[in-house]
Amino acid sequence: MQEFGRRAAIKSKGEFEADKATLAQTKIFDEIRTVMQKAKMYLKTSVDTVGTKAELEQIKKDFMLAGDGVFTNKGTAQTFRNLTATSKIINELLNKAKVRKTGLDLRQQELNNFRYRLDSLSSVPALFKFPTDSLELMGYLKKISVVAYEIAPIDTALKQASGNIQTLLNQVNLEVSSLQVSLDEIDIYQRKMAYNAFGRDFGNIWEPAGFYRPFDEILNFSKIKGLLTLGFYSENNSGKLLILFLLIAISFIYLRSLKRIYTSRELLKADFEGQLVLRYPLASAILLVLSLFQFIFISPPFILSVLLWLISCICLTIIFKGYISKYWLRVWGIMVLFFILAAADNLILQASRTERWFILIAAVIGVVSGLIILLQKKQQELREKWIMYSIGFMVLLEVFAVFANIFGRYNLSKTLFIGGYLNVVIAILFLWVVRFINEGLLLAFDVYTVQDKKLFYLNFERVGKKAPLLLYVLLVFGWLILMGRNFPAFEYLAKPLGNFFSQDRTIGNYTFSINGLVLFVAIMAISVLVSKIVSFFASDEHLAADKDSKQKKRGLGSWILLVRIFILSIGLFLAIAAAGIPMDRITIVLGALGVGIGFGLQTLVNNLVSGLIIAFEKPVNVGDIVDVDGQGGTMKSIGFRSSVISTWDGADVVMPNGDLLNSHLVNWSLAGNRKRVAIVLGIAYNSDLEKCRRIIVEVLDAEQRINKNPGPVVQYEQFGASTIDLKIYFWAKHIREAYAIRSDLIVAISEAFNANNISIPFPRQDVHLFYPNKEGEEPQTE
Repeated sequence: MQEFGRRAAIKSKGEFEADKATLAQTKIFDEIRTVMQKAKMYLKTSVDTVGTKAELEQIKKDFMLAGDGVFTNKGTAQTFRNLTATSKIINELLNKAKVRKTGLDLRQQELNNFRYRLDSLSSVPALFKFPTDSLELMGYLKKISVVAYEIAPIDTALKQASGNIQTLLNQVNLEVSSLQVSLDEIDIYQRKMAYNAFGRDFGNIWEPAGFYRPFDEILNFSKIKGLLTLGFYSENNSGKLLILFLLIAISFIYLRSLKRIYTSRELLKADFEGQLVLRYPLASAILLVLSLFQFIFISPPFILSVLLWLISCICLTIIFKGYISKYWLRVWGIMVLFFILAAADNLILQASRTERWFILIAAVIGVVSGLIILLQKKQQELREKWIMYSIGFMVLLEVFAVFANIFGRYNLSKTLFIGGYLNVVIAILFLWVVRFINEGLLLAFDVYTVQDKKLFYLNFERVGKKAPLLLYVLLVFGWLILMGRNFPAFEYLAKPLGNFFSQDRTIGNYTFSINGLVLFVAIMAISVLVSKIVSFFASDEHLAADKDSKQKKRGLGSWILLVRIFILSIGLFLAIAAAGIPMDRITIVLGALGVGIGFGLQTLVNNLVSGLIIAFEKPVNVGDIVDVDGQGGTMKSIGFRSSVISTWDGADVVMPNGDLLNSHLVNWSLAGNRKRVAIVLGIAYNSDLEKCRRIIVEVLDAEQRINKNPGPVVQYEQFGASTIDLKIYFWAKHIREAYAIRSDLIVAISEAFNANNISIPFPRQDVHLFYPNKEGEEPQTE
């Protein structure tokens, strides 16, 4: 029996192990089939091999074009503009190649993952535990054969696809490496040029040239490179270009609306003195937006900047025509012409003797023209006196450009040449931009007292009459940036500043950068500003409606508080994420706030919570007519801690939200701003009461400012001492008109009674005098 029990135990254990192996094998087979199915589906979504090869070929072609004048046909010396344009093109090509490389890497990784999972599942030890029974063994071997038969083609397909991807990836990696090496080489050239800004590039202008290339070839490849950089940059910044067009449209709507107001009120002057911004609203809008918002384009190609400046110059010329004197209009035209010539020359990417002579002649002409303009002494005709300083600076730069060109400092000469004329054009544009902003604000402040949705309910009384000083500072800073971009050393001077702001710093366990802190403050400031603008515009909409005595549809009302909280919350989270502040630090701050609330901030928290209750329950809304503890007026705003009520006396009462909820709040607007009014009067005893009622009803029916449903009521109250008293009840359509209606009705009823000989008697008393007589006589009265 013991032997039988031992054999039975061994047999049971073997059967258990066999069942366990069968379950494991079934699970593995299912996983293998699942992986094979996923691999089949993934292989169907093939990579765009043809597109990748075509783009790779285009990258190689564009790289050959970009390298002209830098890696091929180098000439005697490199030029700053050619290096810059080539660097921008190669950067774009490198980004495109890296995008393709990332996609191929992911594809290769997924293919390898499928192969690895199939190989790992195929080598699980549980698959090699064969059944002891011959029949079961035969069935299991057939099952393995079927699975192996199914795996083989998929594995082959995965290997083939992986090999194809690897071949393509090798080509892409080679191109990426080549582009990166080229960028490093260009960086070395640019560094040398920046450190040797005043060094000699060529021989003196009268010496023979060391390298010759036909000028038409230089123009051709310069055009190709310019269009290539413009195309790449426009493609990558299409969103910013769209924003620019939207800003132009919005500015045009503002200026056109303002001009229509002046036209309707016959306030436009014939010479547009002080109103020049309104002369051509579209041209003014384009000029303002392009001048102010061109800085949203980070490191744009020169050809794009030239297009923006030329459009601005055309708009300013249209505005100037017929406004400034003919002499200064000709001067402006000459400056724009010189700028066009200099900009066109700056688009030429490789040096040539023809170009050097052109720069020399154009610079000499610019010096002579500038001196003539300065010596004419017609500054009194100038609208902006600072223009003379920019012309003088131009003369100085062009003089240096002439000498630098003569003595072989080609890159320095070309930089000074374009900088001189660019300085004048940019200075004039920016000066008139500030003037137009001041004019626009002053004109809007003078005439725009009632807000209009065309101007987005903007209150110019709050905005002010003059452009802020910060705008002047920013424009001067922008002028320096636009001038500095033309110098090779600018980027290398700007890099240390950028590194200073982006460098990580550590205080304790917290790591931060100045960029992160600035970004945090900027996002929070924008959030606060946006929330205030939303609240201010919404409340002003109701105030404007009250001024016009029009019942407008309510806006966001008390929901504004929730909108402000939402905006601030989103801004706070974005600022924290942008600055990289750890959440555990936020927990510490919240804990400290909890302690502060427990000790001394109960009142503040009560007011904040009351503000939330008002926002959700809406017992009062912005623009409602309310009465709180005898303070009647209009609800002007509902803030986080307190609310503002504009009283009928003209004062603004600031009331904490907690007090507002705890007070006996009367909200007239909840019932439609109507109010019941009563008039008490008395008529003589001998009057015809029905006639009196009919006359009063006729007077009430003629009044359009009272509700007809519920209609007015005339009730006789009592027999008075000298009159029969009656009361008139009526509903004023708007509470603001209630007392004016009652006054007008009293006048109208009095006139109607007088016309119908109905008297309203004044109180009368009879006085009886009693004289007591002597004893035995009758008393006398009178």
